Amino acid sequence: MSAEGHAPSAGEYITHHLQHFQKNFAFENVKQVSIVDFSLFNLDSLIYSVVLGFLGCFILWRAARKATSGVPGRFQAAVEILSEMVENQAKGVIHNEASRKLVSPLALTVFVWIFLMNGMDMLPVDLLPAAWGQAYGAMGHDPHHAYMRVVPTADLSTTLGLSTSVLLMCFFYNIKIKGLGGWGHELISAPFGAHPALWPFNFLMQLIEFVAKTVSHGMRLFGNMFAGELVFMLIALMGGAFTLSASGFGLAIGHLVAGTVWTLFHILVITLQAFIFMMLTLIYIGQAHDAH
Repeated sequence: MSAEGHAPSAGEYITHHLQHFQKNFAFENVKQVSIVDFSLFNLDSLIYSVVLGFLGCFILWRAARKATSGVPGRFQAAVEILSEMVENQAKGVIHNEASRKLVSPLALTVFVWIFLMNGMDMLPVDLLPAAWGQAYGAMGHDPHHAYMRVVPTADLSTTLGLSTSVLLMCFFYNIKIKGLGGWGHELISAPFGAHPALWPFNFLMQLIEFVAKTVSHGMRLFGNMFAGELVFMLIALMGGAFTLSASGFGLAIGHLVAGTVWTLFHILVITLQAFIFMMLTLIYIGQAHDAH
């Protein structure tokens, strides 16, 4: 990963792994230089999120197609348990039965999709990036510039994109349930009251609420998955340090113990974060059904 041909330092290793494979809209290789840059996109996150989205939909489609009225197999039983869990959660926060016909499958899809994207963190840190580096070099490019991150939810653009989609769904249900005029009246009359002098303050508070919910919704998922990815990189460095040091046997033990413990713990993290994102999606859409 170092252009000089020597083994990368710990900092170089982490910096390389944290760099996305970025393209501008002319499909040229670029690097982001500012915190917000809409002139480029992270191609790696886009590819993995789309592929995993199709995979999640295929899994659910297969379960529905193979469903039988008799004794279900393990796969069908697992999907039925998951679907029932999501439906029960939806019933608790969305009392409109017609809305649940769309929102419940949406929440189920969100859970499965985010779980699969989070699950990419369970792959060995260097497995796919190293394979991409070899393929990139075989295409005549400098393999040291072969960047790839495989956990889409460790990319803020992905998580904020998901939370923004939830925000748009909230707007849709606010208008559908309350009507455009009813929701517009709510925007200027809540939470302080309907007096005309309070309209600007009410509208400002409503905007702050929508922005805060959307940002926190996406940042929570991103922060947890980014931290998990970084810990796996640090554990990988322990193993790399052992291979470079004949006297570092303790590093090998630490690498195995830390890797095993963190992997087992991270199974809970990736599941919990998918569940939290799904629940917040249901809660926010449920709030769109309620009148202030």
